[in-house]
Amino acid sequence: MIAKLTGLLDDTGPDWAIIDVGGVGYLVQCSARTLGHLGIRGDRVVVHTEMQVSETDQRLIGFASAAERNWFRLLTAIQGVGSKVALAILSALTTEELQRACAGGDAAMVARANGVGPKLASRIVNELKDKAGALPVAPGMPGLTITAPPGSASADAVSALQNLGFKPPVAATAVGRAVEELGEDAGLNDLVRVALKRAAG
Repeated sequence: MIAKLTGLLDDTGPDWAIIDVGGVGYLVQCSARTLGHLGIRGDRVVVHTEMQVSETDQRLIGFASAAERNWFRLLTAIQGVGSKVALAILSALTTEELQRACAGGDAAMVARANGVGPKLASRIVNELKDKAGALPVAPGMPGLTITAPPGSASADAVSALQNLGFKPPVAATAVGRAVEELGEDAGLNDLVRVALKRAAG
């Protein structure tokens, strides 16, 4: 089972990327958001993956974050939602938006995705309503934490706080608040400084 790929971005298409890992090119299907996170050809990338095997097909699905992969698993467990529809939903909505839609019963938001009609959107929202709170991804909501892209300043800040002894949920929540306060482009040192105040408070 292939769970993660770390390598160089070799090529991309409308819904796929080729990741070169030690000279072996892995073709991964991706959402538009994941493709946007990967950067340009030659960049070093980390992709979380899910392998799907059927009688007629074998494919590797790639995600920019473990949170996106978690949502993909939840979505594809619903009757009528295959990998193509799940990726369309994850292309149309961020994991935060998807969580808010499910938690708030907003089927119209889910129906924005290509290939998702009102009936299917309602089923998705109804089936995932109770599970939405179990996936900690949305900043600014009580008890929830952010998911930072691997290698980003916010991810490094979460790691730094954990190294100082803070538990992962506390560290992630504190960094989430620091990002809200300082903005997405804040540097690592500033994030850690503000996050420490939030975590200690």
